Amino acid sequence: MVLMDPCYRENGMKLLLTICVLLFATQSSYASLTSVQIREAERRLSELGYWTGAVDGRFDTVSRSALISFQKWEGRPITGRLTLEEIEALRGGSMPAPRDGSYEHAEVDVDRQVLLLVDDEGSVRVLPVSTGTDKPFVYDGETSIAYTPRGRFVVYDKTMGWEDNLPGMYYPNYISGGIAIHGSYSVPAQPASHGCIRIPVFAAREVSKRLKLGTIVLVYDKVSFVSARSWVENPKLKEAALANSALH
Repeated sequence: MVLMDPCYRENGMKLLLTICVLLFATQSSYASLTSVQIREAERRLSELGYWTGAVDGRFDTVSRSALISFQKWEGRPITGRLTLEEIEALRGGSMPAPRDGSYEHAEVDVDRQVLLLVDDEGSVRVLPVSTGTDKPFVYDGETSIAYTPRGRFVVYDKTMGWEDNLPGMYYPNYISGGIAIHGSYSVPAQPASHGCIRIPVFAAREVSKRLKLGTIVLVYDKVSFVSARSWVENPKLKEAALANSALH
């Protein structure tokens, strides 16, 4: 017979109680909204370009992720909670605009912590991300800084499914050294990675389809931005950048 440590049992019960309270609070917050109101919010998020699931009046994980993206872009408190106030804000919202114009590419706004997938018409699909913390970390006995590089890049390599040697990376799309845009089960509202650009795991496969080899990816913040329009106008420049990236 295995006896459970009393402290472990007590802490476990506290954790379970906390989870139950949070679930109850979440359900209660949506209980005051009708399915019609929730459907309106989902539809509006989709119209604005945020990555939503089915518009079905059920505020699920994908809907919450879309709302978080909206809150990040608009500079609102990042709660992930759908309220009447958020619905009103959605009614007055506008589609996020890519910084580098209307051509097929991706943009990572580090300040806002969002990813924009842009098509040739300038339409976007927006996902929340979590980038590097800018703090030291130790990996394989070496200390590095958890920094997400800024600049213009191209997708030069990718893996289907889970990365074997790096657990936690789902459908990674490499843009610079070991830095990749990849799916993760952990995408907090703030920077939390070792430098990679985490996206919600539910979107990783489709994002990988969109980010074909050679796709331009811009990563920027409020003080650093480099356009890739010259690569679009002169494809040979992009081809050279792709070849150079593949060597490193």
